Amino acid sequence: MPQPGDPNPPRMSTEEAFLELLTDTLETMERPPRGQFLQRFFRTIAHVELTETQGLDLWDQALARKRDLSETIGKKVSLQAALVDVLASSNLMRLPILMEYEELRKLQINAASDPLTGLYNRRFFDDYFEKELNRSIRYSHKLALVVFDLHRFKDVNDRFGHPQGDVLLQIAAATLRKSLRTSDYAFRIGGDEFALLLPQTDTEQAAALSRRLRTAYATAIDHLQLGITLALDYGLAVFPDDGELEEVLIRVADERLYLLKNGLRTSSPSLATATPLRDANQESKEPAPSPRPLIPPPPVGEAKSRNPERRRWERVSLATTHAYALVGEGVEHTARVLDLGYGGVALETSRPEEFDEAFHAVLHVPILPPVRVSLKRVYKMQGTAGAARVGCSFVT
Repeated sequence: MPQPGDPNPPRMSTEEAFLELLTDTLETMERPPRGQFLQRFFRTIAHVELTETQGLDLWDQALARKRDLSETIGKKVSLQAALVDVLASSNLMRLPILMEYEELRKLQINAASDPLTGLYNRRFFDDYFEKELNRSIRYSHKLALVVFDLHRFKDVNDRFGHPQGDVLLQIAAATLRKSLRTSDYAFRIGGDEFALLLPQTDTEQAAALSRRLRTAYATAIDHLQLGITLALDYGLAVFPDDGELEEVLIRVADERLYLLKNGLRTSSPSLATATPLRDANQESKEPAPSPRPLIPPPPVGEAKSRNPERRRWERVSLATTHAYALVGEGVEHTARVLDLGYGGVALETSRPEEFDEAFHAVLHVPILPPVRVSLKRVYKMQGTAGAARVGCSFVT
């Protein structure tokens, strides 16, 4: 199923790839539309005219024949072979071939592609992600996953209508398509959500590509003059650096997308020099690890466009995440991290009396390593259900 600049065709046979996808798709459809589709399907592959009910019955026969043949010979039989057997035994095989290639190609493209953007759809994303991850594990190659969505896309739909939103989606798809290698995969996986699978690509290469795509998209939509700050936000994860399971890599990429969307891009001086926790087995005489930033720096060209004074007072809410802090030395207790800003953090606890004026804590924030910081209590505020909000500033 070639698309210019898009992923390679499926590695199984073209016919069987389509038929497997078609089987899964038909299972999700109600009986009337399924019958209408199968009526046209059998007209295409066998040049026979059937009623919708006959098409449904013939399809069910083919699925049953596939199961029976597989059990009889002890190995998997293709649905294509089962279809040929059913059509032949029903005296419906008019031609020596099951399907003409061009007709098959059209049907397969329609089943595997998103109709608006022409990119692969979510079903193929799930399929190819598993295959490429297994390939990367087998050959010890890196695999990068990048997820995108359109910043403030809902505002465009609300103000200008869905046709204008469709234009933005098509521009985003074209932007992704133009930047891909023949080995890369591009998908539309949701309303305004896209994904790339980049075999043999490390974190630095994936980040550089993502920044180029973000810039290219901004240039491509500049002429629309919509009066809304639009952007192609992204988050990425790389196998094996960020995880070895599909669900882990997707979660990490989503969390990094979340941080970008919410402006969690710069850190205070104290956060920039905070160091990750050392292993408990390390001897105290071992030198501390080199300082590393708690929050990744913004891409080149973005930091200067932000107002540093405004950034100083902005806070990013983490209340809906599982962010938490271990407070104290020795006997530690846990506090929720409510929000994180340029100069401090807000914690929620049911034991505010245990917070000294100055104390140490270990912050556990999504996608970042545990980081030990020194904090100074600035205020305490009574919250709901007996919990209190404790505002703290970072101490260098």
